Amino acid sequence: MASKPHPPLMKKHSQTDLVSRLKTRKILGVGGEDDDGEVHRSKISQMLGNEIKFSVREPIGLRLWMLISAVLFTTSALVALTFPNQLYEIIFELTTTRISIRLYGGALLSISLILWNGLYTVEKVIIQWTLLTEACYFGVQFLVTSVSLLEMGTLSNGAALLLLSEAFFLLITLSYYHQLGRRAKKI
Repeated sequence: MASKPHPPLMKKHSQTDLVSRLKTRKILGVGGEDDDGEVHRSKISQMLGNEIKFSVREPIGLRLWMLISAVLFTTSALVALTFPNQLYEIIFELTTTRISIRLYGGALLSISLILWNGLYTVEKVIIQWTLLTEACYFGVQFLVTSVSLLEMGTLSNGAALLLLSEAFFLLITLSYYHQLGRRAKKI
């Protein structure tokens, strides 16, 4: 028994056949509009939803504020680590031990690392936590500085400027935190 050779397999080029592609997409249920009026390009995007819904609508100037904060925290930390006596004398017009100011500089450097990482992320939750960390720092710093100045009974120009800047930075950070936390209105 001799077997007949099979004819060569012909490859169908359905990707060039527009009618075939349209039928395939219709069977899969992609390419058409859904109930929300969205056109899905694939079954995966249809199942997961449109990624535009999950994108963060950032307030104007948020990234600039995060950059300014990261730079200020980094420079303050480096000044506190390298020139601890001069930093304290400029602000409070008093002298103190170097170790406490260097510890303060180390804490500022740690917070600045968080701010630098928050600057380069697009995730809303991480940005919110970064802003909350910054707001907590400014709030605690304002309270500690105020109580310390009340105990000393003196108010130098540097300390007054520090208090005003802490309150100002706290308000800006909290406003960005609040704006980022609001839900976007549907159009």
